[in-house]
Amino acid sequence: MVRFKKYIEKDILLENARNADKVKSFGITPHYVPDTPEEFEEFEFITDFDGRTVSIGVSVQSGKIKRILVGLIDPADPDSFMALSKPQLEEFLNQKGEKLVRFFEYITR
Repeated sequence: MVRFKKYIEKDILLENARNADKVKSFGITPHYVPDTPEEFEEFEFITDFDGRTVSIGVSVQSGKIKRILVGLIDPADPDSFMALSKPQLEEFLNQKGEKLVRFFEYITR
């Protein structure tokens, strides 16, 4: 996840984050992007990996990205979030890393 550290403290471009068609071109779907963010918000985007749903959580405070979390969503309990194992994370980044970089380049300034 080191390659995503450069997006921490960058401004999130709300209009771009809400542009579902463009975001989907990166293989990612906006799941929760607020119309008017509060002081602190958790944006959620989803993608797939190995037949499972992966959540990409983006914590935003005062319009700046503070944290990026990636984990599996439990199909039996969609509110449950499980961390990817180190091998799973490596494989996920091998498969999706470049699209994720382009996605973050698009939604940040």
